[in-house]
Amino acid sequence: MEQLVISNASLKDLSVLQQIGRETFAETFAAGNTEADMKKYLEESFSDERVTNELNHPESFFFIAWEGERAIGYLKVNTGQAQTELREETSLEIERIYVKKAYHGKKVGQLLYEKALEVAQLQHKSSLWLGVWEENPKAIRFYEKNGFITFDKHLFKVGNDEQTDLLMRKILAE
Repeated sequence: MEQLVISNASLKDLSVLQQIGRETFAETFAAGNTEADMKKYLEESFSDERVTNELNHPESFFFIAWEGERAIGYLKVNTGQAQTELREETSLEIERIYVKKAYHGKKVGQLLYEKALEVAQLQHKSSLWLGVWEENPKAIRFYEKNGFITFDKHLFKVGNDEQTDLLMRKILAE
């Protein structure tokens, strides 16, 4: 693997983020969802309007993992009112760590997670939190390995299907 570089993403990266988002979400979750639910979710979640609004939100931050000229994953973190649920001023939400399937097991997800941790520390946050599908044991193990513990659950809709996400938190050293 070539050297991996993580860069800040901006509006100029809209199509790259959409492509990675659609591809990785489908790779990871298509088998556990109907085609109609996946289609609806991908269209709504990665529309031009939605991703543009997310990129323009002053409390959301995107980072792209590059291998040479190839975008292979991305991270989205939220603070303040951009957080999807808790909206705690002292917390940073990891909303997405998406890595193309061909790069699983190559530490790309770990490097993106470490970028989230760096952002949290620079912003003096006391914890990181996220939601992860209860039927995604690989991701749950990844977060547990990085010190996250489950503290609650919430519903997450994929199309018209309501699914359960585990809410996980990592307390950061003061």
